[in-house]
Amino acid sequence: MIGMIFILSYCLVALVRIIMQLPGNDRKKFFISLVTPKTMAKNIRDIFCDCLFHVKLWKRNKLLGYMHSSIAFGWFMLIVVGHIEVLLYTPHRAKLLYFPIFFRYFVAETEETMRGAFFFFLMDFFLLMVLSGIFLAMFKRIQSGVFGMRRTTNPSFLDLIGLYSLWAIFPLRLLAEGFTADISGGSFLTKSLNYVLHSFLSDHANMLPAWWAYSCALGIFLIVLPFTRYMHIPAEILLIPLRNAGIKIRNARKGLAKAEVYACPSCGLCIDACPMGVMKTHIKDTTVYLNRQIRRNNERRIEEISDKCLLCGKCTAICPVGVEGDKLRIAQRSLRKYAINQDYSGIDTDQLHVKGEKVMYFAGCMTALTPAISKAMESLLRKAGVSYSFMDRDGGICCGRPMLMAGRFDQARQMVEKNTEIIKASGADTLLLSCPICYRIFREKYRLEGIRIIHHTEYIAELIRQGRLSMDKGYTKYVFHDPCELGRGCGVYEEPREVLSYAGELVEATKNRKESICCGGSLGSLTLGFDKRKSMTENALANLTEASPDVIATACPLCRSTFVRYADRPVEDIAEIIDRNCI
Repeated sequence: MIGMIFILSYCLVALVRIIMQLPGNDRKKFFISLVTPKTMAKNIRDIFCDCLFHVKLWKRNKLLGYMHSSIAFGWFMLIVVGHIEVLLYTPHRAKLLYFPIFFRYFVAETEETMRGAFFFFLMDFFLLMVLSGIFLAMFKRIQSGVFGMRRTTNPSFLDLIGLYSLWAIFPLRLLAEGFTADISGGSFLTKSLNYVLHSFLSDHANMLPAWWAYSCALGIFLIVLPFTRYMHIPAEILLIPLRNAGIKIRNARKGLAKAEVYACPSCGLCIDACPMGVMKTHIKDTTVYLNRQIRRNNERRIEEISDKCLLCGKCTAICPVGVEGDKLRIAQRSLRKYAINQDYSGIDTDQLHVKGEKVMYFAGCMTALTPAISKAMESLLRKAGVSYSFMDRDGGICCGRPMLMAGRFDQARQMVEKNTEIIKASGADTLLLSCPICYRIFREKYRLEGIRIIHHTEYIAELIRQGRLSMDKGYTKYVFHDPCELGRGCGVYEEPREVLSYAGELVEATKNRKESICCGGSLGSLTLGFDKRKSMTENALANLTEASPDVIATACPLCRSTFVRYADRPVEDIAEIIDRNCI
């Protein structure tokens, strides 16, 4: 009861605080979503799928999925069936919160309770389910590789207390119910244990230490829960309706951000996913450790981890809870104070205006540094008979994403406003982009009503489908590297592959699509030097060349220039490949 009162009080206070930390509009949106039938149904479905059945983990690794779901769903069903038993056989005790938990202890066998043989079976079945999950959890601490994980997180001291008390709860419950199975009912599991125990411990007084130990283990777990990784259990139940309400991270330490930090289960999947994890020295710079440092208010480590991140978004893509590691880091960076306060609001755009064509091509800063891509793209547009204007041929204004990734939101907004002015004044109805970094921010942060925003891989695919570009398919074997911003950032996976299939044979990397490995050249990191990035790039190349392709194809100027440094075979942008194979 002490543990239950403590955790319920703690969760109630935390819930109120997080909701009150939300901006007024977000708070209103959240409460409206709670009474909207469609969102309510989605909340219930997501809570069952993510918190109890762990569907995402099942898809990743069946053994890992079973381990988590057997403990979560099994424990949930023990509570549900226990309450059903109380309502059926001792309804006058239903108001006592502890009674369903210790039903076997308080209720002796009678004609009424014996009718509950079906419930006895269910209780033993779900207890066995939980025990199997506990066994797998113990085994995972020794052999995590069996569960598809090379590394797991190092538990803190309080994590260990929570872990061992959790592991103890259900074996102790089995032992306690084994002692009382002959007087309060049991089934295949507890009855069998009862026969064994009574062969040398026939005195029913022996049940008291076991029931007390079970009670103490439960109490300890509930009391340490808020200070351990297991706080993710109640926190995720709050996070799901917040996310389904459309709430975004507005503050680095409040509202949704706090809910995400506490919802992190510290499973360690992000350690293997992080491209920096290829070096042991950077393992503790991954999202799981960032969340731990935020909870501890360790400002020095928070700053260090946030600055180092490549912002590739892979941790977010594979997180079973949906913790947005990249957005949390950007939010942390926004708190930083710099001596220089840049101001781009005074930029004169008069000389940058371009008019006359319906298609406007924006190459972007990185494409300007990789001119082979823009030359190939212009060549393709001419071959397809597309009339276009080149927005930044002689220089232009950055799209603003680098500023955004540095947490400089005001400066990014100023650039967005200037570019929006130029684009709207042009009369164009299509904005064509070669850089995925630009493509993502134009899609997410610009309000260009009536103007289609399209990446060059998507546009090339359209031109080929329309017959405006004819291809000479060769025998070259290509592997496509999914750029972080184009794939995980914008969900563009099919068009690049479709385009390459017109040029030759397409093979896949070992890890591709949303699990594609960052090239290591990302602008997201503020502190990683080239010496630290080399091993990341080599790791990405090893993943790409597993199927022995002739050419590594990408659709990002930054990825292309990064891979070229260390690749042992040609690296080309899709625009270059298609331009060469056009007839």
